[in-house]
Amino acid sequence: MKIHEYQAKALFRDYGIPVPAGSEAQSPNEAQTAAQNLGVGRLAVKAQIHAGGRGKGGGVKVVGSPDEVLRAAKDMLGKPLVTAQTGPEGQIVRQVLVEAAHSVKKEFYVGLTLDRNLAKPVFMVSPAGGMDIEEVADKSPELIFKEAVDPRLGLLPFQSRNLAQNLGWTQGVFRTGAAIVSSVYRLFSSLDASLVEINPLVLTDQDQLLALDAKINFDDNALFRHPDVRNLEDPYEVDPLELEAARNDLNYIRLDGNIGAMVNGAGLAMATMDLIKQAGAEPANFLDVGGGANADMITAGFRIILSDQRVKAILINIFGGILRCDVLAKGVIQAASKEKVEVPIIIRLEGTNVEEGRRLLNESGLKFSVARDLREAAEKVAALVRS
Repeated sequence: MKIHEYQAKALFRDYGIPVPAGSEAQSPNEAQTAAQNLGVGRLAVKAQIHAGGRGKGGGVKVVGSPDEVLRAAKDMLGKPLVTAQTGPEGQIVRQVLVEAAHSVKKEFYVGLTLDRNLAKPVFMVSPAGGMDIEEVADKSPELIFKEAVDPRLGLLPFQSRNLAQNLGWTQGVFRTGAAIVSSVYRLFSSLDASLVEINPLVLTDQDQLLALDAKINFDDNALFRHPDVRNLEDPYEVDPLELEAARNDLNYIRLDGNIGAMVNGAGLAMATMDLIKQAGAEPANFLDVGGGANADMITAGFRIILSDQRVKAILINIFGGILRCDVLAKGVIQAASKEKVEVPIIIRLEGTNVEEGRRLLNESGLKFSVARDLREAAEKVAALVRS
């Protein structure tokens, strides 16, 4: 789960990570009032969307008065912001962050994420932070320093000092910087985050370290332990079909293809997507209905697939184990009776109660094709889309 910058900075404050003074606004007038309350000369107006590259896309503006904040907020709010991470359609800006702007002497990068190969959290830091950090990582990897943390021991003091030294911090800010690194780890571990990123962490003209930007992603599987974090989710920033799937306890991720897939089991779903691509087509989604799905969940999954206007054909691939084939068939029939199905359906069923499932489908009046195996199913659905 992702959250907005202003929400991440509120958490930073809770954990003692210094951030500029500021507040969120949902209208131009609120933004102007926030600027007046700050009572500073230079101000930053920052669009709040779940995408990077906002500065290059015109979503960050530094201005000199509350009236200019008003105009900047009018230019952003209610309009799509296009960045390298949003795609050409962009994302609608529904709130802005108004905060005090600071003169900057040096920019740094500090990030903490999970390294699945090491099975450990890993810090990545660089003395060359800022908007072009991806280019730095690509062209100057020697400027990226890493420190793996043993989760059984936590971040040890010498590791904080190592990171501070790699960032080139002098005696004046060395201790403060090491404390910020320690606070990042404490936030990461206590809130079950999957990513904490500060880019840039800056040294101001007053030799103060400040997190000018903040990004936090959370492990969805741990959110049951953090209802306060769960409440930070912005439904406008979540794909509506993915939101509907979550409400029905379905594992659904929307993709860019045109073949809808309904599968039980994450591994089988991944294999199905691979075979669709090998057959020369593109999956429109990842949908794992799980082993404990009932007819209502199957109905919801089928409805979600049909709600995607890009879907030109549907592939249902079920290996009946915990989820019986007859339960799947009942759900598909139930969904098809409620929805207007205008796309071809390819079904591959094997496993528990497969004969009963096939009987129900054959007697349903639905128009569908049956595949003998997974490869044939993928080839059939790809051929249907091409034709």
